[in-house]
Amino acid sequence: MFKSFTVAIVLLACLSSSANATQYKIMIATWRGCEEACQGFQDYLVEHGVDTQFIMRDAQKKSAPLPSFLAEAREKKVDLILTWGTSVTRGIAGTLADLNNQELNHDIPNVFMIVADPVGAGIVKSLDHTGRPNLTGTYNRVPEETIIETIRSYLPDFKRLGLLYNTDEKNSVLKRDEVADLTGPMSFELVALELPLDTNGKPHVDDIATKISELKEAEVDFIYLGSSSFLRDNKDAFTVAAVNNGIPVLSPYENLVHESQALISVAARYYDVGRLAGQQAEKILIGKIAPGDLPVLRMTDFAVVINMGVAKKLKLFPPMDLLQMAETVN
Repeated sequence: MFKSFTVAIVLLACLSSSANATQYKIMIATWRGCEEACQGFQDYLVEHGVDTQFIMRDAQKKSAPLPSFLAEAREKKVDLILTWGTSVTRGIAGTLADLNNQELNHDIPNVFMIVADPVGAGIVKSLDHTGRPNLTGTYNRVPEETIIETIRSYLPDFKRLGLLYNTDEKNSVLKRDEVADLTGPMSFELVALELPLDTNGKPHVDDIATKISELKEAEVDFIYLGSSSFLRDNKDAFTVAAVNNGIPVLSPYENLVHESQALISVAARYYDVGRLAGQQAEKILIGKIAPGDLPVLRMTDFAVVINMGVAKKLKLFPPMDLLQMAETVN
């Protein structure tokens, strides 16, 4: 009798434990594959014991597959969608103007990351209040004022900034406008050149060098990449042309300093951005907090990296106070 009672208690405990164990299904929708932020997101949830099945979907830099990702997420009844980038987030979650469009995601909890300007892109009302019951995210961009201050600390006589932008990327145009708004308050000139588009509405890598030459003619002191997946993907064409024209590049993407010829970067580490998105997912899945009740989490730590090899080519060595706070690579 006692033995049977003990077995029953053990079975009851096992059933109770099994009933309480939950495996969450998360679809990770990326624009150009799973990179550092994507990995950081997964690592955070694994390290914090959130039992998760990750469903990986990559758009391969095309908007066409995005509706099928959402359809699959609904069919599989995922618990959360993580969207990487402005294009993916707008393609799956839409904007504030799309709240009545049932073909977009207004029901499944959605966390976005690596979105250059979620307010300017119309994705959220503000970073404090998204205005979207099922949506929140992260904000990783360095304030543009910090970008200008960094350039000025490197080159005190800085007066004229060059920028290339791609109208095929919403975030690229938004960054152009954001920088333009600072020209008066921060006392500098902006020379912003549009990359031409072909009949399919896409820019061509061959036009980058031509536009860099035009910035040289305009006598810009520095080139700022702004926000552009196109220029990031064609980093060598972009930064080599700049160096060949004797112009330093500041990039918001660290890999342009490590892997190409940008002189300096001021950026949040993408891996850390992913972990921040993981915090949002944990609050939603484990904390049972509605996404719309969570503010967009901001990155507050930014890394400065300087390519000393490029500094030598340009004969433009950083001042000592900047060197003391920066990481250097050759």
